[in-house]
Amino acid sequence: MLWLVCLLNYADRQAIFSVFPLLKSELHLSDLQLGIVGSSFMWVYALSGPIAGLSGDRFSRKLLIIIGLIFWSLITLATALSRSYGQLVLFRALQGLGEAFYFPASMSLLSAYHDPRTRSRAMSIHQSSVYAGTIVGGTVSGFMAEHYGWRSSCCLFGAVGVLWGLALLGLLREPARGPEPVSAGIPQSGTVGSVREAFAHPMAIVLMLVFVGANFVAMIFLTWLPAFLYRKFGMSLSMAGLNATVYLQTASMIGVLSGGVLADRLVRRTPAGRMVVQAIGLALGVPFLFLSGWTMSVGVLVLALTGFGYCKGLYDANIWASLHDVVPMEKRATSVGVMNSIGWIGGGMAPLAIAAAAQTYSMSVCLSATSLLYFLVAVILLLSIWILYGRSNAPKIAGPSQGRILSGS
Repeated sequence: MLWLVCLLNYADRQAIFSVFPLLKSELHLSDLQLGIVGSSFMWVYALSGPIAGLSGDRFSRKLLIIIGLIFWSLITLATALSRSYGQLVLFRALQGLGEAFYFPASMSLLSAYHDPRTRSRAMSIHQSSVYAGTIVGGTVSGFMAEHYGWRSSCCLFGAVGVLWGLALLGLLREPARGPEPVSAGIPQSGTVGSVREAFAHPMAIVLMLVFVGANFVAMIFLTWLPAFLYRKFGMSLSMAGLNATVYLQTASMIGVLSGGVLADRLVRRTPAGRMVVQAIGLALGVPFLFLSGWTMSVGVLVLALTGFGYCKGLYDANIWASLHDVVPMEKRATSVGVMNSIGWIGGGMAPLAIAAAAQTYSMSVCLSATSLLYFLVAVILLLSIWILYGRSNAPKIAGPSQGRILSGS
């Protein structure tokens, strides 16, 4: 059920990027203004994250998910009514407000059903909907824009979201918030929603920092890749939307599923198992990122996007599972909300940064330069794992059956 909600979450936010060329011509927008359209969603999404996280630890996660889904779907419908640049920015910002409440509540909900032995697999299956939604949003939006205008996909996705939200009122169940052991070294306070306690573990801070860098790169590709293919390779809107999403996101889906299985196995040997898988994904993704902007060949571009997508999936599979290994159970939604907020503040700068940089350098150079950031966050994560977990007194992961998991029995 959550897989379908998340698919709509990403289809709605991705759809507009495939119609940037039409928006530019119809509303007479510059690349910088298009960047603001993309960033307005991310900024409001980021600013709403802490509130969404606190709400997820205090109120019904089921209701937060459903209300958020219906709200952002109605805003998606309203986006089709935009007749000016200001209206477009406003509706994109409001969509960010609605979607911000989804991940903190849904990740807490999944963690309530899964202990550390299966948590990465469960979350990686859920994470695969991110890529499916991106493919659906980018491809369907580009196709419908060519045949029925750019507003048509907003009407389609918005209507489906409202209907699915109403159906979930009778289908989705809220699990009990039972007790669960917390990580060693984490203060066990009854004060729900304390951000300081949620990030008391030093690795939680590192994971958040790495997420900022990885999300910055991801937002560059989600925002500008369709327009990049349209301009550099002369693709139609349909083909640009398809090629900008299908190779990268399909490979990410495969990567995230294999990353979840690998992490659940590796975490039995070391409490940093999930983080090791993330670091591997970041490090291996560096050469593919460089190739994606550098090449003049469509074939090499497909290879680069596929390779980057798979490596991105390895990292994405454990974004929240790794975080939940080092925060108390009662602070899970709060930690996701805050980390999502900080990560999307960085991600929100990406569309504008590339639009500005592309005025001096080509878009090709800008895309290749993202490999440097991936390399940096990979090094940060690897060093942190070695410092914090490469010793005999390394902190243990949180969750039931802790001793059995770490002993491998």
